[in-house]
Amino acid sequence: MAMAHSVIDLSRQLKDRARELGFAFTGIARAAFMEEEARRLESWLEGGRHGRMSYMERYFDKRVDPTKLVPGAKSVVSLMYNYHNPEKQRDPQAPKISQYAYGKDYHYLLKPKLKTLLQELQHMAGEVNGRVFVDSAPVLERDWARRSGLGWVGKNTLLIHPRAGSYFFLAELIIDLELAYDAPIKDYCGTCTRCIEACPTDAISPQGYVLDASRCISYLTIELKTAIPEAFAGKMDNWMFGCDICQEVCPWNRFARRHEEPAFAPPPELLDMRRHEWEELTEEVFRKVFRGSAVKRAKYKGLMRNIRFLKGRETRSND
Repeated sequence: MAMAHSVIDLSRQLKDRARELGFAFTGIARAAFMEEEARRLESWLEGGRHGRMSYMERYFDKRVDPTKLVPGAKSVVSLMYNYHNPEKQRDPQAPKISQYAYGKDYHYLLKPKLKTLLQELQHMAGEVNGRVFVDSAPVLERDWARRSGLGWVGKNTLLIHPRAGSYFFLAELIIDLELAYDAPIKDYCGTCTRCIEACPTDAISPQGYVLDASRCISYLTIELKTAIPEAFAGKMDNWMFGCDICQEVCPWNRFARRHEEPAFAPPPELLDMRRHEWEELTEEVFRKVFRGSAVKRAKYKGLMRNIRFLKGRETRSND
């Protein structure tokens, strides 16, 4: 019993410290082979729903077995970091950017926090081997968050927390230490189909829970490096980087609260720029506005491709 108490106490201390570091919620799941998720991922890949994201086909075994990433892994700690910013761009005609990319790239903010958390866990528990992950390795983060009781994976395929919605970054610690495990919660999507009906490119299956990434506006504006197919002309809802539609219509996001992370505050010019300024964007202004931003993933060339496509001037070349 003393051992069990120490594991519970250690898990509580870990969650308390994570909260002090800015993580809104923390859950813990037993590290184990993900049999059900492996079947689902295999079917998704076989259906070609990953589009041209060929990296999704690699490291399949690591995606579904945490011991392939951390030998002897016993626990997967999932953490949620709020990024919600309800503030909108001033010009309603300006091409839109997903709010997760308003401020600094979350990878650079969260990874040091995770490393600090792992170091402090090692200080509390002794020798602990593990790795930290922020969307940087083959980890099925939404499935681990679901397994650890942080929410359910909704019909829009995003993790939904019942008291806070879905505007969160996910991160993980995979460690070789046994902790007190949390239990999954039920799915509360019910009969709601708002996200399915609202998606302008029909990326979500009619029954929900399956996303055809090759049709998703986020994929088309970020991951796709070639020309956006003409079939999507007029269906992009003016999004130039990412898309928030399925989150904006989700009833559970009525519980979303504004983040308290200064690094996620957008530069004033990002929200102030008018449509014509975006269409005439120079590489110099791009570098200034998006210094340290996730938007740099698209590069200047990619963002301008998106803006031209929205305006109807996209060519069929890959220039």
